[in-house]
Amino acid sequence: MIPFNKPYATGKETDYIKQAIDSGKISGDGMFTKKCHDYFEQKLGFKKTLLTTSCTDALEMASILIDIQPGDEVIMPSYTFVSTANAFVLRGAKIVFADSRKDHPRMDEDSIENLITSKTKAIVPVHYAGVACDMDKIMQIADKHDLFVVEDAAQAIDSYYTGKDGQKKPLGSIGHLAAFSFHETKNIISGEGGMLAVNEPKLIDRAEIIWEKGTNRSAFFRGEVNKYGWVDIGSSFLPSELSAAFLYAQLENLEKIQNKRIEIWNRYDEGLAEACSRLDIQQPNVPVYATNNAHMYYLICKDGEQRNALIDYLKEQNIHSVVHYLSLHKSKFFENKHDGRTLPKADHYTECLLKLPFYYELKIEEQDFIIEKINEFER
Repeated sequence: MIPFNKPYATGKETDYIKQAIDSGKISGDGMFTKKCHDYFEQKLGFKKTLLTTSCTDALEMASILIDIQPGDEVIMPSYTFVSTANAFVLRGAKIVFADSRKDHPRMDEDSIENLITSKTKAIVPVHYAGVACDMDKIMQIADKHDLFVVEDAAQAIDSYYTGKDGQKKPLGSIGHLAAFSFHETKNIISGEGGMLAVNEPKLIDRAEIIWEKGTNRSAFFRGEVNKYGWVDIGSSFLPSELSAAFLYAQLENLEKIQNKRIEIWNRYDEGLAEACSRLDIQQPNVPVYATNNAHMYYLICKDGEQRNALIDYLKEQNIHSVVHYLSLHKSKFFENKHDGRTLPKADHYTECLLKLPFYYELKIEEQDFIIEKINEFER
């Protein structure tokens, strides 16, 4: 069976983990955590970054940081992972789901403004497959209505957005806050792991406090206060140095990993063009203002029957393909909380989207076999 995913190790991960162990400090906020923070802040230009144990934790930190209260409304796509919504539901927010775009699974930016009420507190765009939402449009709406923007950039490491000003900006650097994932299915991994990027200077000090269990411990270790104590709410969001050491080895090889993944993505896109045209299957769309970080390669079948038939067919060929998100507005937890609007595009992607095997060590002959079998598919 050709698997859907296979985590890639560069070879330096165990060396760095041993260094962390030999240093005598393997709890969070040690030398490898600082190396990772410096990488993101100096090379990618985030104002402040904080590693977390998961992207879920980063989103939960964001929810605390923008002071979500019971009854506040948060706008986000229905076609996303449950963590996007859970982070705000845990603080008592009402989730208002936006539909997806016709040409892409990410949220329909043109639908956002009609969903805003006097209770709206934040917009949470999800950069699906690492491809940017129209951030100029979203930030203009947010500025007009004085809303926070929290980018769910779980899949968007090393992906960029070019705004109307012509500037190319890393995804996660545009909204007030952003959350990244380093789960083993992502481009850059640490097994489990994530990061909060803080782009609004006024939120930086409090973010650090929330990250350190509600204490000003970080300020104490910098010599800014003579003792530390409990000053706010927070939790234990720090990953261990072992996770940070693993992640740093990956970051050192970011360019190499990305170049290989882009080669794989392009081979799929070129090799499947004829079959997709014949079968009325939609290939991924990357708008002119976005870059492609090759996080995944997906197909959008014409209907659920075709999608399921293709999954079964590929399984018979020992190829493991998978479906992706289920629309959250129709989930068991949320179906009685949804406002009743139909979200046909989100439902379409739920029924029709299929992800193909995609990982750094996918061999050319394996990928060619996958392409060949899809080209032979008749339904």
